[in-house]
Amino acid sequence: MTLHCCQLDLAWENKQANFARARSLLTAVKPQRDSLVLLPELFATGFTMNAAPLAEKPGGETEQFLAGLARELGVFILGGVLGAGRQGRGRNLSVVFSPEGREIARYAKMQTFTVGGETAAYEAGNETVLFTWAGFSVAPFICYDLRFPEHFRVATRQGAQLMTVIASWPVARIEHWVALLRARAIENQAYVAGCNRCGTDPKLAYNGRSLIVNPRGDVLADAGDGEKIIHADVDLSTLQAYRKELPFLADMR
Repeated sequence: MTLHCCQLDLAWENKQANFARARSLLTAVKPQRDSLVLLPELFATGFTMNAAPLAEKPGGETEQFLAGLARELGVFILGGVLGAGRQGRGRNLSVVFSPEGREIARYAKMQTFTVGGETAAYEAGNETVLFTWAGFSVAPFICYDLRFPEHFRVATRQGAQLMTVIASWPVARIEHWVALLRARAIENQAYVAGCNRCGTDPKLAYNGRSLIVNPRGDVLADAGDGEKIIHADVDLSTLQAYRKELPFLADMR
Protein backbone atom coordinates (compact mmCIF):
# COMPACT_ATOMS: atom_id res chain seq x y z
CA MET A 1 0.00 0.00 0.00
CA THR A 2 1.04 3.60 -0.59
CA LEU A 3 1.63 6.30 1.97
CA HIS A 4 1.80 10.02 1.06
CA CYS A 5 3.24 12.99 2.98
CA CYS A 6 1.85 16.35 1.88
CA GLN A 7 4.52 18.96 2.71
CA LEU A 8 2.64 22.30 2.75
CA ASP A 9 3.71 25.94 2.88
CA LEU A 10 1.10 27.04 5.41
CA ALA A 11 -0.72 30.39 5.43
CA TRP A 12 -0.65 31.79 8.96
CA GLU A 13 -3.98 31.36 10.79
CA ASN A 14 -5.84 31.18 7.45
CA LYS A 15 -7.88 28.00 7.42
CA GLN A 16 -9.60 28.49 4.08
CA ALA A 17 -6.31 29.21 2.27
CA ASN A 18 -4.74 26.08 3.74
CA PHE A 19 -7.77 23.95 2.88
CA ALA A 20 -7.61 25.17 -0.71
CA ARG A 21 -3.87 24.53 -1.02
CA ALA A 22 -4.07 21.01 0.41
CA ARG A 23 -6.97 20.11 -1.88
CA SER A 24 -5.18 21.54 -4.93
CA LEU A 25 -1.97 19.60 -4.33
CA LEU A 26 -3.71 16.32 -3.54
CA THR A 27 -6.20 16.41 -6.39
CA ALA A 28 -3.29 17.04 -8.78
CA VAL A 29 -1.40 14.00 -7.45
CA LYS A 30 -4.49 11.75 -7.40
CA PRO A 31 -3.32 9.35 -4.66
CA GLN A 32 -4.14 5.68 -5.07
CA ARG A 33 -7.49 4.66 -3.59
CA ASP A 34 -7.27 3.54 0.07
CA SER A 35 -3.76 4.98 0.45
CA LEU A 36 -2.87 6.93 3.61
CA VAL A 37 -2.29 10.68 3.25
CA LEU A 38 -0.59 12.77 5.96
CA LEU A 39 -0.98 16.53 6.41
CA PRO A 40 1.25 18.51 8.83
CA GLU A 41 0.71 19.49 12.45
CA LEU A 42 -1.99 22.17 12.81
CA PHE A 43 -2.06 22.39 9.01
CA ALA A 44 -5.10 24.69 8.96
CA THR A 45 -3.59 27.42 11.16
CA GLY A 46 0.14 26.91 11.56
CA PHE A 47 1.75 26.33 14.96
CA THR A 48 -0.05 29.19 16.65
CA MET A 49 -0.23 29.91 20.37
CA ASN A 50 -3.42 31.88 19.69
CA ALA A 51 -5.27 28.67 20.43
CA ALA A 52 -8.46 29.70 22.20
CA PRO A 53 -10.14 31.76 19.43
CA LEU A 54 -9.12 29.30 16.70
CA ALA A 55 -9.98 26.08 18.55
CA GLU A 56 -12.77 23.89 17.17
CA LYS A 57 -15.11 21.44 18.81
CA PRO A 58 -15.30 17.89 17.36
CA GLY A 59 -16.89 18.05 13.93
CA GLY A 60 -15.65 21.60 13.32
CA GLU A 61 -14.66 23.04 9.96
CA THR A 62 -11.20 21.46 9.80
CA GLU A 63 -12.55 17.99 10.53
CA GLN A 64 -15.35 18.55 8.02
CA PHE A 65 -12.74 19.46 5.41
CA LEU A 66 -10.66 16.36 6.17
CA ALA A 67 -13.67 14.06 6.11
CA GLY A 68 -14.91 15.55 2.84
CA LEU A 69 -11.50 15.33 1.16
CA ALA A 70 -11.11 11.71 2.29
CA ARG A 71 -14.45 10.88 0.64
CA GLU A 72 -13.63 12.90 -2.47
CA LEU A 73 -10.26 11.18 -3.03
CA GLY A 74 -11.20 7.76 -1.66
CA VAL A 75 -8.26 7.72 0.77
CA PHE A 76 -7.46 7.69 4.46
CA ILE A 77 -6.43 11.18 5.63
CA LEU A 78 -4.56 12.07 8.81
CA GLY A 79 -4.21 15.77 9.61
CA GLY A 80 -3.40 18.15 12.45
CA VAL A 81 -6.44 19.80 14.05
CA LEU A 82 -6.63 22.61 16.63
CA GLY A 83 -9.25 21.22 18.97
CA ALA A 84 -10.82 22.77 22.04
CA GLY A 85 -9.43 21.80 25.44
CA ARG A 86 -10.38 22.67 28.98
CA GLN A 87 -9.94 26.03 30.71
CA GLY A 88 -9.74 27.93 27.43
CA ARG A 89 -6.76 25.99 26.08
CA GLY A 90 -6.45 24.20 22.75
CA ARG A 91 -5.76 20.56 21.96
CA ASN A 92 -3.09 19.72 19.37
CA LEU A 93 -4.68 16.74 17.63
CA SER A 94 -3.96 14.19 14.93
CA VAL A 95 -7.32 13.10 13.53
CA VAL A 96 -7.80 10.32 10.96
CA PHE A 97 -10.68 9.82 8.53
CA SER A 98 -11.55 6.81 6.35
CA PRO A 99 -12.47 6.96 2.63
CA GLU A 100 -16.10 7.02 3.78
CA GLY A 101 -15.42 10.21 5.75
CA ARG A 102 -15.71 8.43 9.09
CA GLU A 103 -13.41 9.37 11.97
CA ILE A 104 -11.31 6.34 12.94
CA ALA A 105 -8.71 7.83 15.33
CA ARG A 106 -8.10 10.92 17.44
CA TYR A 107 -4.74 11.44 19.15
CA ALA A 108 -3.79 14.39 21.39
CA LYS A 109 -0.11 15.41 21.46
CA MET A 110 1.39 14.17 24.72
CA GLN A 111 4.56 16.27 24.73
CA THR A 112 3.64 19.94 24.44
CA PHE A 113 6.60 22.17 23.50
CA THR A 114 7.22 24.19 26.67
CA VAL A 115 10.02 26.29 25.11
CA GLY A 116 7.62 27.57 22.44
CA GLY A 117 4.76 28.33 24.85
CA GLU A 118 2.64 25.34 23.81
CA THR A 119 2.28 23.98 27.35
CA ALA A 120 0.49 27.16 28.44
CA ALA A 121 -1.72 27.35 25.35
CA TYR A 122 -2.57 23.66 24.84
CA GLU A 123 -3.80 20.83 27.02
CA ALA A 124 -1.57 17.75 26.65
CA GLY A 125 -2.83 14.29 25.84
CA ASN A 126 -1.98 11.32 28.03
CA GLU A 127 -2.13 8.14 25.95
CA THR A 128 -1.03 6.54 22.73
CA VAL A 129 -3.64 5.66 20.12
CA LEU A 130 -3.66 2.93 17.45
CA PHE A 131 -5.75 2.54 14.32
CA THR A 132 -5.77 -0.02 11.51
CA TRP A 133 -4.88 0.80 7.91
CA ALA A 134 -4.15 -1.76 5.16
CA GLY A 135 -3.49 -4.42 7.80
CA PHE A 136 -0.98 -2.20 9.63
CA SER A 137 -1.41 -1.15 13.24
CA VAL A 138 -0.63 2.58 13.08
CA ALA A 139 0.36 4.91 15.94
CA PRO A 140 0.06 8.67 15.30
CA PHE A 141 2.38 11.16 17.02
CA ILE A 142 2.99 14.90 16.74
CA CYS A 143 6.24 16.86 16.42
CA TYR A 144 7.89 17.23 19.88
CA ASP A 145 6.72 13.71 20.78
CA LEU A 146 9.56 12.55 18.52
CA ARG A 147 12.14 13.48 21.18
CA PHE A 148 10.58 11.07 23.68
CA PRO A 149 11.25 7.48 22.56
CA GLU A 150 9.39 5.99 25.51
CA HIS A 151 6.04 6.86 23.87
CA PHE A 152 7.04 5.08 20.67
CA ARG A 153 8.12 2.04 22.67
CA VAL A 154 4.74 1.93 24.39
CA ALA A 155 3.09 1.98 20.97
CA THR A 156 5.34 -0.85 19.79
CA ARG A 157 4.43 -2.94 22.83
CA GLN A 158 0.79 -2.32 21.91
CA GLY A 159 1.42 -3.67 18.43
CA ALA A 160 2.34 -0.64 16.30
CA GLN A 161 4.02 -1.43 12.98
CA LEU A 162 3.80 2.02 11.39
CA MET A 163 4.28 5.32 13.21
CA THR A 164 3.31 8.72 11.82
CA VAL A 165 4.75 12.04 13.00
CA ILE A 166 3.13 15.24 11.75
CA ALA A 167 5.12 18.34 12.58
CA SER A 168 6.06 22.00 12.47
CA TRP A 169 9.78 21.31 12.90
CA PRO A 170 12.00 24.34 12.20
CA VAL A 171 14.96 24.35 9.84
CA ALA A 172 17.31 25.29 12.71
CA ARG A 173 16.97 21.75 14.12
CA ILE A 174 16.15 19.82 10.97
CA GLU A 175 19.07 17.39 11.33
CA HIS A 176 17.60 16.31 14.68
CA TRP A 177 14.32 15.60 12.88
CA VAL A 178 16.01 13.40 10.30
CA ALA A 179 18.11 11.51 12.86
CA LEU A 180 15.24 10.94 15.27
CA LEU A 181 12.81 9.68 12.62
CA ARG A 182 15.39 7.11 11.51
CA ALA A 183 16.16 6.19 15.14
CA ARG A 184 12.48 5.57 15.96
CA ALA A 185 12.24 3.28 12.91
CA ILE A 186 15.41 1.34 13.75
CA GLU A 187 14.78 0.82 17.45
CA ASN A 188 11.14 -0.22 16.96
CA GLN A 189 11.64 -2.13 13.69
CA ALA A 190 8.73 -0.15 12.27
CA TYR A 191 7.92 2.05 9.31
CA VAL A 192 8.02 5.73 10.29
CA ALA A 193 6.56 8.58 8.25
CA GLY A 194 7.31 12.17 9.19
CA CYS A 195 5.23 14.90 7.52
CA ASN A 196 6.62 18.39 8.17
CA ARG A 197 5.56 21.82 6.96
CA CYS A 198 7.66 24.30 4.99
CA GLY A 199 7.62 28.09 4.63
CA THR A 200 7.65 30.64 7.46
CA ASP A 201 5.50 31.86 10.31
CA PRO A 202 5.90 35.05 12.40
CA LYS A 203 8.75 33.46 14.41
CA LEU A 204 10.37 30.58 12.54
CA ALA A 205 11.40 29.17 9.16
CA TYR A 206 10.65 25.61 8.04
CA ASN A 207 12.20 23.75 5.12
CA GLY A 208 10.25 20.47 5.32
CA ARG A 209 12.39 17.32 4.91
CA SER A 210 9.36 15.05 5.23
CA LEU A 211 10.59 11.45 5.27
CA ILE A 212 9.28 7.91 4.92
CA VAL A 213 11.62 5.39 6.58
CA ASN A 214 11.53 1.59 6.52
CA PRO A 215 12.06 -0.69 9.56
CA ARG A 216 15.79 -1.01 8.80
CA GLY A 217 16.17 2.77 8.96
CA ASP A 218 16.52 3.23 5.20
CA VAL A 219 14.93 6.38 3.78
CA LEU A 220 12.35 5.43 1.15
CA ALA A 221 11.35 9.01 0.29
CA ASP A 222 12.72 12.44 1.23
CA ALA A 223 10.82 15.61 0.32
CA GLY A 224 13.82 17.88 0.69
CA ASP A 225 12.98 21.60 0.77
CA GLY A 226 9.81 23.30 -0.37
CA GLU A 227 6.21 22.39 -1.00
CA LYS A 228 5.61 18.95 -2.48
CA ILE A 229 4.05 15.52 -1.93
CA ILE A 230 6.18 12.40 -1.51
CA HIS A 231 5.05 8.79 -1.43
CA ALA A 232 6.38 5.30 -0.81
CA ASP A 233 5.00 1.78 -0.76
CA VAL A 234 4.96 0.04 2.61
CA ASP A 235 4.65 -3.72 2.91
CA LEU A 236 3.46 -5.54 6.02
CA SER A 237 4.92 -8.93 5.05
CA THR A 238 8.37 -7.35 4.60
CA LEU A 239 8.16 -5.84 8.09
CA GLN A 240 7.04 -9.11 9.63
CA ALA A 241 9.84 -11.03 7.91
CA TYR A 242 12.43 -8.53 9.14
CA ARG A 243 11.18 -8.74 12.72
CA LYS A 244 11.33 -12.55 12.48
CA GLU A 245 14.83 -12.49 10.99
CA LEU A 246 16.15 -10.20 13.74
CA PRO A 247 13.80 -10.54 16.74
CA PHE A 248 15.25 -7.62 18.73
CA LEU A 249 11.87 -6.63 20.11
CA ALA A 250 11.57 -9.96 21.93
CA ASP A 251 14.46 -8.85 24.15
CA MET A 252 12.67 -5.77 25.51
CA ARG A 253 12.72 -5.74 29.31
